[in-house]
Amino acid sequence: MVRSEGDSWDIVTSVGHTALAVAAGRALDARLDPPLAHDDHAAAFVAAAGAPELAAAVAAGDMTSSAAFNAQWVGVRTRFFDNFFADAAGAGVRQQVILAAGLDSRAYRLPWPAITTVFELDQPKVLQFKEEVLRRSGAQPSARRVPVAVDLREDWPAALRVAGFDAGQPTGWILEGLLPYLPGAAQDALFERLNVLSAPGSWVAAELGPEPGELDRLASSIKTAVDDTSDGGTQPNLRDLWFDDPRADTKAWLGGHGWTVTPANLVEAAITYGRPLHDLPQAFETFLSTKFFTAVRDHPRG
Repeated sequence: MVRSEGDSWDIVTSVGHTALAVAAGRALDARLDPPLAHDDHAAAFVAAAGAPELAAAVAAGDMTSSAAFNAQWVGVRTRFFDNFFADAAGAGVRQQVILAAGLDSRAYRLPWPAITTVFELDQPKVLQFKEEVLRRSGAQPSARRVPVAVDLREDWPAALRVAGFDAGQPTGWILEGLLPYLPGAAQDALFERLNVLSAPGSWVAAELGPEPGELDRLASSIKTAVDDTSDGGTQPNLRDLWFDDPRADTKAWLGGHGWTVTPANLVEAAITYGRPLHDLPQAFETFLSTKFFTAVRDHPRG
């Protein structure tokens, strides 16, 4: 499904299907040594969605499938953002926001400190699907979970405030698997809004989108890799879903607005987690090495 202005999706179409593919990766991550995602809800999401190839791979534990190709890097990325939230909570941040939450179950599976609120923003149909699956399983959140059904191309700050968000309190933000799906101008606007909403002491962790020219190399290399899997590569085509038009240097922009930015290399992180990455396309390893960062706001908003 090729992207278009104002498009929407459920959990088995377009961008929504990518969230399902990532959930399948988290489910199969449990079969790797050591497991990194520790997501007991991921397999239930896949089973309930009705995507046959992903459901079959997860049910069979097929480690030769394209879902298993995802598992090796999805687990590393999941651990990176899990650790970020743990660090932010350890610094006293009690208001957390997951932008484009998809099938993220961190509000349920992480050991949150008392009086923590986790806001989850995503398309209404995606949040509805997730809540139905978790309700059927009897899952209970370990923090105060507040779903916010909104398209991030719309006025999501207003929806977040209506849901009870307090811009006067420090916030932990994660942007995992989001920015590549936004045009460059939308990514830039999102950080401008996030900056306005972030009190001193706020934290952010993000995965940036591709620069012009990077997308084609990345999509080609991944397609070649997954074509050799047992299911012949059932993943969506990144060229249809991601954007690589010009965008601001986000890390430099944040640095100029009172944030201390720390680049993150997920290839190196995988080694520290005890599970080095193997057999990933070089273009994808470069993406994992250069597109992630964390930042902390030290100065008054300006």
